[in-house]
Amino acid sequence: MSSTIEAGVGTEDIRKDTVFGRIGGALREREFRWWFAGQITSASGVMAQGVALSWWMLQRTGDAVWLSVLTVCTMGPTLIGGAWAGAVVDHADRRRLLIGTQTVLMGIAAALTVLAATDTLAVWNVLVASVLAGTTMAVDSPARQVYVVDLVGADGVASAVGLWEVALNTSRVVGPGLGGALLAGPGATACFGVNAFSYLAPLIVLLRMKPRTTAQVRTRGRARGAARDGIRYAFRSPVIRALLPMSTASGLIFGMGIALPPLVQRALHQGGGGYGAMMAAFGVGGLPGALLAAAQPEPTGRRVRWLALATAAAVIGTAVAPVMAVALVGMVALGLTSIWFIASANTLAQLRCAPDMRGRVMSLWGVAMMGTAPITGFGVAAVVQYVGPREGFSISGIALGLAAVVGWRALRD
Repeated sequence: MSSTIEAGVGTEDIRKDTVFGRIGGALREREFRWWFAGQITSASGVMAQGVALSWWMLQRTGDAVWLSVLTVCTMGPTLIGGAWAGAVVDHADRRRLLIGTQTVLMGIAAALTVLAATDTLAVWNVLVASVLAGTTMAVDSPARQVYVVDLVGADGVASAVGLWEVALNTSRVVGPGLGGALLAGPGATACFGVNAFSYLAPLIVLLRMKPRTTAQVRTRGRARGAARDGIRYAFRSPVIRALLPMSTASGLIFGMGIALPPLVQRALHQGGGGYGAMMAAFGVGGLPGALLAAAQPEPTGRRVRWLALATAAAVIGTAVAPVMAVALVGMVALGLTSIWFIASANTLAQLRCAPDMRGRVMSLWGVAMMGTAPITGFGVAAVVQYVGPREGFSISGIALGLAAVVGWRALRD
């Protein structure tokens, strides 16, 4: 021990280099601790509202096609304006920008609460609210990801992104459970109200806390052409160019609401309880996957490509599972590998891009993962309908495996 101290390495440095030290690396920053807690609250509220909106739309229209329309309204703005949104993030004060977006999202949830409470909520209200929320989220999502760097610095990004996945997986359990309980009791109005209230936590953090990096990075070029500059930069960077198709393929995994229900019902011959068990199994695997991502040092391209292949194998293994028990094991493995993969790939994208391009790269990441969902979702649905549920569920694994092979050389270090 004395030789270590004499060499200039203290006890604090040793603790930081342990697995638990790396997991808690970002949590050493007081601002991030508060931000992390606020994001769990907010994300759970969003999940609860999502459950209520889908249920309300299905009950009001009696037609599942309207659920696809709702998805297009929510995700479409990211597909159309994601590159522009990233330019806004790179040129704006992220803290002030997030105060604005979180306030708008709280206002939309409050408006839905009032309309539902007064029994004046209509389909067109919900679609307009979804477009407005989707447009705001197109800016809010990359801003939140880049703001993490402002809070913890580049050294804490891997830990922060992994912990963000912990928050998301927590919200995937808490949010739908809360939404289902509220729907069974007070109804959709309570779900909308809870979501509006949940935005108070991150807003208070944003108003009271200051980021670690107070100076705004000077962006290259003019704001007018910044979106095009971001697209050109992404496709000229071998690493980013390799990661974006993987992001699109992984978006199919997280949009499994299209392919998983038919797999459970038609291939595994289970009911709603089986579907719930499959989703729970994914969450069970996702939590350790997020912790593994938070515990790792800076991710490498080599690790990302192997995690991509492992995730692809888990998807295909689940799709071909002959019985429910095997499928549940496959979903646990899928949760672990997919969350570990996506957190590692996200961190790699943030660390390998130029600081003044980070917002635009993260917005393109969002376009690839979530913005393409309205298009890819219809393709998966067609395969499920006309080929089979196992084949439809396998698409994401096949696509991710192919993306990993195509980008293999770019991710060799």
